[in-house]
Amino acid sequence: MSLWKKPSKPGQSMDRRTGNKPRIEGVTPHAAISGGEIAIQGRGFTANGNSRPVVRFGQQMASVLVSSSNRLVVRVPEDVASGDLTVDSGSSVSEPVAVAVGITLTENLHPVANPAVDAAGNVFSTFSGNRGQKVPVSVFKVNRNHVLQPFLNDLMNPTGLAFDRDGMLYISSRAEGAIYEVTPDGQRSVYAEGMGVATGIAFDQAQNLYVGDRTGTIFKISRDRQIFVFATVEPSVAAFHLAFGPDGDLFMTGPTTSSFDHVYRVSPTGAIASFYRGLGRPQGLAFDAQGSLYVAASLGGHRGVVRLSRDAKPELVVSGNAIVGLAFTSHRSLILATNNSLIEVFLDIAGRPLLQ
Repeated sequence: MSLWKKPSKPGQSMDRRTGNKPRIEGVTPHAAISGGEIAIQGRGFTANGNSRPVVRFGQQMASVLVSSSNRLVVRVPEDVASGDLTVDSGSSVSEPVAVAVGITLTENLHPVANPAVDAAGNVFSTFSGNRGQKVPVSVFKVNRNHVLQPFLNDLMNPTGLAFDRDGMLYISSRAEGAIYEVTPDGQRSVYAEGMGVATGIAFDQAQNLYVGDRTGTIFKISRDRQIFVFATVEPSVAAFHLAFGPDGDLFMTGPTTSSFDHVYRVSPTGAIASFYRGLGRPQGLAFDAQGSLYVAASLGGHRGVVRLSRDAKPELVVSGNAIVGLAFTSHRSLILATNNSLIEVFLDIAGRPLLQ
């Protein structure tokens, strides 16, 4: 009886008796929400070179979209509870690799821009509604215990949210072209009017408020409420989204029908330049403490959150669909606003304080 065995082909995993497990060597990106796509690099993913592996997040099976012995693309399952990613080749199971998966804080909202986080860690988001639609609750608050509470009623089409240094919340109404100032207990008053289709808002370090009018104007409102035209740009099909960078420049997105849109940088004097071009439908913006910019957008057809380094090098860092806005928390997580929910992803990245 012959003891000779045919040698394995490169990349083939052996059976369970050999103990040769599939091996995960890389995951891209390292964070995702339900429905996002993750690419997995490694070896030995298919037993005998022809079977389809099973990929799990904890105990939940993921949909395998692309499969080979050394590369997989999978879709993160709905209501995923664990980020422990494993590949089962049919003969053995890989060691788990950690992926940061999003935790849903609340659903049944309608954000259209960034959420806002106050000094206590409460998260604020809108139920914006269709243009001209008046809804019973316009702004909700989610506390640190993930309890959803109504915060503000009867404001037409709330869009942009931003806190000032004193803890007052400012809200744009794209239907009314107005900016409202809201106290911590929910009392509101008109802060400014005549802002066109008012969308994204952001404060600079001097606490001047900037407002993106979707028809193509960026307004500057000084602390004594004088209004200036700060810059003019092409109209947006959705909304302008604003964030201030570490050097005092205003960064802006305004999605168009193109799949190759700009992120703009606007100097303190109002001069506009393209910071990066090549994103699909870029929307909400936020900076980390190192000065990298995070954008809700698609990169090369992959939707999620794109990080742009200070020299404008792009990288998809969170995979997921329908993300319209984002905000960092003080405990190194990222709050994502989709078109109907708030999701928290623990990236272990410090955000840049909006007002220092």
